[in-house]
Amino acid sequence: MRAFSASQAVSPAIERTKRYLFGEFEFTTYLKLAAVACISEGFTANVGFATSRHLATDADAALPIHFSDEIIALFVLAIVAFVACGIIVFYLVACFRFVFFHCLVYQTKEIRPLWNRYRPQAIRFFNAGLVLWIIFAAVSALVVLPFAVNLYHLFRAVENGVEFDSGGSFLQFIPLLAILPALGLIAFLIDVVLHDFMLPHMALEDASFAAAWRAARSRIAAQKGSFALYCLLRAVLPLAALIGLLIVVGIPFFIVFGVLSMSAAGFLRMLEDSTPLGMAFHLIFEIFLGVILIGFGLIAEFGLGGPVATWVRNYALLYYGGRYKALGDVLSSTPTPAAESTPGTA
Repeated sequence: MRAFSASQAVSPAIERTKRYLFGEFEFTTYLKLAAVACISEGFTANVGFATSRHLATDADAALPIHFSDEIIALFVLAIVAFVACGIIVFYLVACFRFVFFHCLVYQTKEIRPLWNRYRPQAIRFFNAGLVLWIIFAAVSALVVLPFAVNLYHLFRAVENGVEFDSGGSFLQFIPLLAILPALGLIAFLIDVVLHDFMLPHMALEDASFAAAWRAARSRIAAQKGSFALYCLLRAVLPLAALIGLLIVVGIPFFIVFGVLSMSAAGFLRMLEDSTPLGMAFHLIFEIFLGVILIGFGLIAEFGLGGPVATWVRNYALLYYGGRYKALGDVLSSTPTPAAESTPGTA
């Protein structure tokens, strides 16, 4: 297939996304694919709810932070639970990435049959990726550790009545303004190399993690400037698209969502009753309302983010397909549903 430049691949990826998601539109299928796309690309749903049942008071704000043994133990347990959940999510994301790769490459919309098909590759990808991310996290922790220690001592000093020097304290953390963005950039580049360039070799050739890295590295080394521009557009364009969607669709939705939430909160206050039956009914209705709101929030998140996430993957496929023959051959030979192929994409 044609070797697109980083900028040339933008428009064909949009057309391919439109045909795949909307060519033969069915809402349930669309929502399923959009959810898989969001999960595989790391787009998360963040739904928050606020009620007036508890408002922070000045007394609450004035409570000092005490690092007792019990608090430290709770922090440790919370970190362990967070890491365990993160590992499980990382494995699921790895599986979904192979599944969605197959769906877009071969223009299929069935998810379940592909889960077991790519399990061996997903496990290899997960194991090696987990080790890589643990190394990255360890290095990042070592870099940030001195600042964390300073922050801990600062809290201790404030607890012991030492006067807080805002100017001096701020100067201690200025280097973080450069360190944290640098770590974020490195993490982004690692994810792009893993997902966009190495995963296709593992999916199509059943290559090992090391072999996939060697194949991707040779192609990156041969066209450093082109890959650098690709990474720049890969970061900027999805962000711009999400901001545009938020302005066009998201803001009106959240206005309506906020009005409904406030109406529900007012209705709940009307139901307040000190009797056991009244309290039970109030709790059941509040849980039911919360589930409904979370469900609508997830639908909105996936519905808006799905096309952007699908475009990101199509963009990666079209760009790398021109540099990886096996991928390009499959993309060229696979018909697109409900539309003719766009010139230059096949």
